[in-house]
Amino acid sequence: MEFSFTNEEQTFRKDLRAFLRNELPRGWTGGMEDWDDDVFPVAQRMRKKLAARGWLTMGWPREHGGMGAGPVAQAIFGEEMLYHRAPGRDQFGLRMLGPTLMLFGTEEQKREHLPRIAKGERLWCQGYSEPGAGSDLASLQTRATRDGDDYVISGSKMWTTGAHRADWMFLLARTDPSAPKHKGITFLLMDMRSPGVSVQPLVNMVGAHAFNQVFFDDVRVPCTNVVGETNRGWYVAMALLSFERSGVEHVGAARRLLDDITRAARELRRDGRPLTADPIVRHKLAERAVETQVARALAYRVAWLQSKGQVPAYESSASKVFATELNQRIANTGMQVLGLHAQLEKGSPRAVLDGILRSYYLYTVAPTLYAGSSEVQRNIIADKGLGLPRA
Repeated sequence: MEFSFTNEEQTFRKDLRAFLRNELPRGWTGGMEDWDDDVFPVAQRMRKKLAARGWLTMGWPREHGGMGAGPVAQAIFGEEMLYHRAPGRDQFGLRMLGPTLMLFGTEEQKREHLPRIAKGERLWCQGYSEPGAGSDLASLQTRATRDGDDYVISGSKMWTTGAHRADWMFLLARTDPSAPKHKGITFLLMDMRSPGVSVQPLVNMVGAHAFNQVFFDDVRVPCTNVVGETNRGWYVAMALLSFERSGVEHVGAARRLLDDITRAARELRRDGRPLTADPIVRHKLAERAVETQVARALAYRVAWLQSKGQVPAYESSASKVFATELNQRIANTGMQVLGLHAQLEKGSPRAVLDGILRSYYLYTVAPTLYAGSSEVQRNIIADKGLGLPRA
C-alpha cells in the first residue's frame, strides 16, 4: 500500500477544505442528520453548490455526467465532508441508485433520473426493510400486483431514512407470492407524491427525525418503473447494496469528534488545571488517537485496493467494524473525560461542546448495526479473510 497521496489528491483535499470553510455557515457545528429541520435547508444549499463543482457525482463515469474520479479521491471527499460535518450528499441517489441504474436501468430511466440526481434536484429514499423483514430481507411481504400498465402496491416499509424529505423511493415488492422467497421480488421506482403513500415519523433516541414508516394503500406505479427483470429484483437489490460502501466516512467523523474532545479537555479546568494535565486523561486520548490512525489506514487501504482494480472482500468489513466501534469508544472516552456536563443536551447553559458529545454517544450505536452489523462483518472476516470453516 502507498502511504502518501499524489499531488493531485493533496490539491483536491486543500481545495475541498477551502470550499467547506467558505460555504458552511459561520460557527457551523453540524447536526446528526441531514433531514433535521435545522440542517435540511443547509443541506439543500450545499447539495446544489457541490453539484455545480461536479463533486456530487465525482465518482460517476464521464458518460453519465461524472468526473470519473478514482476511489482514493472519493475517499478524500467522504473523509473531509464528515470531518467538517458538512451536509448535502444524497447517499441513496448518488452512491446507490445512480450506479444501479447505470447497470440495470432502461435508457428512459437513465435519462429521467440520472441528470436530476447529479444536479441535486431529486432526493431518494430506500424501501427495503419492513416490520417483519429486516436482516432477513427476503421475507418481505409488501405486494405489487399487476393491473394493466401499472403495479398496485400495498404494505409498508420500516426505518425508511429520509422518507419525509424524499421525492422518490426505490423499493422491493413481492410480485409472485408463490415463488421461493428470494425469487418473485421486483425492484421498483416510486414517486413519493403518488396517491396512497403516507409517512409516519420515527424519532430516534437522539431526538432526531430521520427514520420513518411508510404505508402503501393501493399505490399505482407504472410498469415502466421496474428496474431490471420482473421477479428478479433480488439480484438488482444485492448489486445496489454493493455500492453502499462502508468507506472512510466513519473515520472522518471519528477524527472530528476526537479533536473536539481533546480541545475541550485542554480548555476545561479541574482544581485550576486543564483536564489534560491528568496523565490518565492523556493516556486515554492518546489511545484513541492511535486507533484513529489505524482506522484511517484500513479505510484508505480499501480505496487503494479498489484503485488497483481489486475487489476488497474482508478488507472493507475490517474497516467498517473497526471504525464504527472506534466511534463508540471515542464517544465513551469523551463522556469519561469531560464528566457530567457532557451529558447535557444542546442548548443547556453548561453543556460541553454544545451537547454534541451526548448526541454522538447515543448515535454511535447505530453504525455498528446498519449496513451489516459488527457480528456480520466479523463472520465475513473469518470466512473471507482467515479462511475459517463455517459452522
